[in-house]
Amino acid sequence: QKDNSQRLLESFNSDEKEHTFMKSKAEPYTSKEELVLEESESPLNSNVTAFALKAKVIYPINQKFRPLADGSSNPSLHENPKQAVLPNQVMETSASDSLGSLSQGDKEDCSSSTTIHSTTSDDRFQARAFLKVTSFPEVLACESFDVKLCLCSLILKDLMVLDTELRNEKHMMFIQVFKMFLTELYHKGKITDHVFKKILFIQENEFAELEKQLNCRLQNTEMSGIRNSEYQTLEDLERKEREYSEHIIDNMEAFWRQTDKAQQAFLDQSKCSSAKAAKIMMKLTKKMTAVESLLSESQDLQEMDIQERLFNWELTVKMIDLLKSYIPEECKCRLNTVSNILDHLTVKNNLSVRQKEELLTDLHKAFWEQLAHFSNECIQQSKDVISKRLKCHAKKAEEFKHKQKAEQGDLLSRTFHSDDVHEFLKAYHELWENHRHAQWELEEEDDYESTEAVADLYKDLYSKASHALAELVTELFLQTLPLVTGLSYRECELLKEEWQENLVPQLEKWETHFQRRWKLFQEQLLQERELWMKEYALSAVMQKHLSEKHEKIIRGVISRLGCLSDESANCILQKHQLLLSSVLRRLTLRRVGMAVLARMRLSRKNSLLQELREQHTLQKGSSPCQDEGQWQLQKAVESHILEEEMKLKEETQQIHLEFHQQLVTEIQEALQFLQQHMEQVIGQTLLQHARQEAGKKSSDDGQDFKERLVEAAVESVYGTSSNINRLVQNYYQQLGKITEGYEDRKLQQMKSLQAERAERNRLRKKQENELALNEKQTKGLLSMSSTVPQRMVLQQQKVLSQFELQHQIRLESLKQKLLGLHHLETELENQLKEAEQDFVSELAALARVPVTVKKKPSKKSKAAG
Repeated sequence: QKDNSQRLLESFNSDEKEHTFMKSKAEPYTSKEELVLEESESPLNSNVTAFALKAKVIYPINQKFRPLADGSSNPSLHENPKQAVLPNQVMETSASDSLGSLSQGDKEDCSSSTTIHSTTSDDRFQARAFLKVTSFPEVLACESFDVKLCLCSLILKDLMVLDTELRNEKHMMFIQVFKMFLTELYHKGKITDHVFKKILFIQENEFAELEKQLNCRLQNTEMSGIRNSEYQTLEDLERKEREYSEHIIDNMEAFWRQTDKAQQAFLDQSKCSSAKAAKIMMKLTKKMTAVESLLSESQDLQEMDIQERLFNWELTVKMIDLLKSYIPEECKCRLNTVSNILDHLTVKNNLSVRQKEELLTDLHKAFWEQLAHFSNECIQQSKDVISKRLKCHAKKAEEFKHKQKAEQGDLLSRTFHSDDVHEFLKAYHELWENHRHAQWELEEEDDYESTEAVADLYKDLYSKASHALAELVTELFLQTLPLVTGLSYRECELLKEEWQENLVPQLEKWETHFQRRWKLFQEQLLQERELWMKEYALSAVMQKHLSEKHEKIIRGVISRLGCLSDESANCILQKHQLLLSSVLRRLTLRRVGMAVLARMRLSRKNSLLQELREQHTLQKGSSPCQDEGQWQLQKAVESHILEEEMKLKEETQQIHLEFHQQLVTEIQEALQFLQQHMEQVIGQTLLQHARQEAGKKSSDDGQDFKERLVEAAVESVYGTSSNINRLVQNYYQQLGKITEGYEDRKLQQMKSLQAERAERNRLRKKQENELALNEKQTKGLLSMSSTVPQRMVLQQQKVLSQFELQHQIRLESLKQKLLGLHHLETELENQLKEAEQDFVSELAALARVPVTVKKKPSKKSKAAG
């Protein structure tokens, strides 16, 4: 029990690695079961190991004060100060600590503070600060534990940049298309040069002011929150994303209001007829709808590319982290082999226990100090390389930006006519796409070169560490051991060769372990990718559902109005399609952002659970159970992993539900704006239609003819008072008969409609009773075969279908009533006009006024009316 060389080795490993590699999240956690097996390999530690296994107490390798079998504690040889913690950062419990809690075999212990779900850390996780990065190379040099949070924040930044680019492209396209239509009217002489320049100047200034207001709001949002500009919290990020979405929706609303103002100003200043103006506005709406279609298609492709970029980033970061962890772990294997040889010499009494511990202490201290020095140099060099790469990238990006502006200005300087709008939209969009693709390739190239540079530095570090350890081991075997043990130089050379031979299987074992960890990580990433694909599919279904639903609503509104022409109805539908596609495109991007935020919330617990799975899988494959204690420990680990998976699944559903409810609220607010805007569009269309109808009636009522007839009848000597009074009385009697006949027909029609509605209600109730009887017969089977949520959905569908049916019946009844009344009113109007014309003809004949009277409306005109 006094021979504690293995514990000494582990103390050195844990303490020196805290000096060197605790800055990296990717350092692998050595499992407790594997540690027990390693300790059991030493014959002099068998009593301690047996006691530990019997008591089911497994000591973590990174614990500073490790209790011994007799209950005392032995502090590690080198106590290091704790690593500096980020502002508001919560110290995480490692997966190895979680496994340590499992060895107690008690379920209550498994759910204690050593498990994944710590209440304190959950409450403080959103307020936890992580490094604010602006590009992927910064993550490679990042020493933060929250690498996934940094990567996801970069994805949110990419989504924001994409949204800004698409918005700027849409605004620029509208201004250019609007300018083309103005130019066409200017060349045709419909507007003057002064009006042309004035309208264009005002609209360009208004749109520039809108963009300025948006940038000011976004800047205020960015400046609010955490004071330290180097760090950010998840809570701040969620708030900024929410406020950003609100600002963008407000800007979208203001943009479409401004486009309507621009069109109205154009109509007021031009000399076009109302039909010609409506035709131009219809063309403009169609072109902007085509623009939205182009932007939506481009956005979908860019979203997929951005998501793929995230997975590539995670693979790259994992590769670098595994490369970092490979160095100390392989060196640990080499030192373990040296320790085993010294143990063998101690058993043969060539070395005393004290001499062996002194040799190991000197070896470990010398090696880990050199490795710490090399590591610090490597970290500093990687930071310098990344800094240099970022400066070079910034310079390239600035040059590329100037080139983009020049190409864009060259395209806009070309002359396009209104007939070439489609050609212009295609050319301008292709230019933007080429710019985005070139920018993307520039960033990808920079990421690749930065990764290669950092990887080369750590490969160089691995070479230096291996060389330094080889020199120290050579010095130990060929210089120190001959003096301490009295062995010959040849015997010490044989010991070194034995060390090299024993090292080969250990390194092969570690290489296999390394490859399995990489494969497990790839499998996990593949599962996450499948979840993202499901999320995209769900988003597409939601977008299609909303589009179809609101298109059905707007068509129903137009159908109920009934008085609009096909051209006016198509104009309303086109406007609605344009606004709806714009809103849905923005909300789709918001949904992707929410999915990223949800992933950030779950990143910590996903990482810890993945570490548990990884350790358990690796241990299960590398070291089969040898006794009852290990078998029970393995079962406890599996049980605990299943329990944590269930907890994480429930929390994932809860977080997704929270974000879904937030998205639904934002959708309702955006669609409320859409509804209000469409109400104004429909109202303006109805007002224009009413004015046109009023103009037609005022031109057809022959008011001038009536005034001339009255003057002629007064001046005529042929018309007496009694004759005229008789004509008037006959006319009024005829009007009375016409009105009485109208009321009779109206009453008869109402009775007929009421009877038809009663018959339809009777048939509907009969059908409902039959359906209810069938449901009662199948109710028992349904309750047996369906779950509660399924039955609730079926009941909901039933109620909604009944409501929809009753709603359609009422609408159909009102429509028939409206059509019948309209037909009666048309007949009444024709009869009144005919009676009026008869009266006017008789009055003109009585007064002998030579005035031409309009012909009576024919039967064909009556039918048309």
